[in-house]
Amino acid sequence: MRTSYFFLLLLLFVSFSSCNKKATPLIDASKKLYQGQTMNTSQVLSTIALGSCNKQDAKQDMWPYIQQNDPQLWIWLGDNIYGDSEDMQVMKNKYLQQKFGTAYTSFRQAIPVVGIWDDHDYGANNAGKEFPKRAESQALMLDFLDVTADAAVRKQAGAYQSYTFGPQGKQVKVILLDSRYHRDAPTINPNRPPTYLPNEDGTILGQAQWQWLEKELANSEAQVHLIGNGIQVIPQDHDYEKWFNFPKEREKLFTLLAKYQVAHPILLSGDRHIAEISKLPIEGLSSSVYELTTSGMTHSYEKVGEETNRHRVSKLIGKRNFAVIKIDWEAQPLKIDLEVRGLKNVIHTATQVKD
Repeated sequence: MRTSYFFLLLLLFVSFSSCNKKATPLIDASKKLYQGQTMNTSQVLSTIALGSCNKQDAKQDMWPYIQQNDPQLWIWLGDNIYGDSEDMQVMKNKYLQQKFGTAYTSFRQAIPVVGIWDDHDYGANNAGKEFPKRAESQALMLDFLDVTADAAVRKQAGAYQSYTFGPQGKQVKVILLDSRYHRDAPTINPNRPPTYLPNEDGTILGQAQWQWLEKELANSEAQVHLIGNGIQVIPQDHDYEKWFNFPKEREKLFTLLAKYQVAHPILLSGDRHIAEISKLPIEGLSSSVYELTTSGMTHSYEKVGEETNRHRVSKLIGKRNFAVIKIDWEAQPLKIDLEVRGLKNVIHTATQVKD
């Protein structure tokens, strides 16, 4: 009886919920996106919004400001809910609360959505392949994202996906990596737990996902590549979760980008409850790699202070935030702006991608 009453309230909320401004998406948001599908539309993808670290029971006041940017696509970068449970009914209820009982409800009805998880929506803080409910959890996340029942990601171990948007010559490829499902245990620093030491032999992506990623890069004809996952890739100075804790995996990713001369590779990450933009030149790659970290939407690390990141090329933001990527396809050379925004759509920091 109590459960029925809860869902009745959710349905009522959906009926009356609305955002301030209607966007003009790349495709009809009511149409499902197929993993691996190329959206050859006449309209190019020029405005993408993204974010992470979103508590379903916290104040959801960011969505109207996100929609003011008229995004054509929204990308979740993890901690899309705070599930933190091996009880899949608990996880499901939290996903339903976010999907049907918050301001996100009307947003997703207007804007196409793709995404990947991090740890809290995976099921446990800092968890990897040892999480016992990872397969069940994957199915719930894909339901939350409205991924079609016949999509390839429904049949594989791991939530990694790819999408290509736009006509030939003006294509954006979105690659979403799963840095949880196959990740080995990190090496804990015994002198400073729970900080980490390098795990020289462990994997983040696992063999099958690495093979898939190489094919996605080798066969891509896109002019812009957005490569997202939950945790930071470029930064190496802080003590928390990051790709640098698995140095061979991080180097392997950079090697693939150089091997296939991936055009305009922009890494996307969340997790940290801060926002920043990093830049790293890669040996053998004709352009530098940028990373846009945006976190979090409902809570942030306001006391972050002066955390070191030798690769940072922006301000360090400790306020609640989301991010916007703007692509000017008419500019020569191609112009890509990375912006971190917050409440009232205030720009906290911005960087233009340059070779």
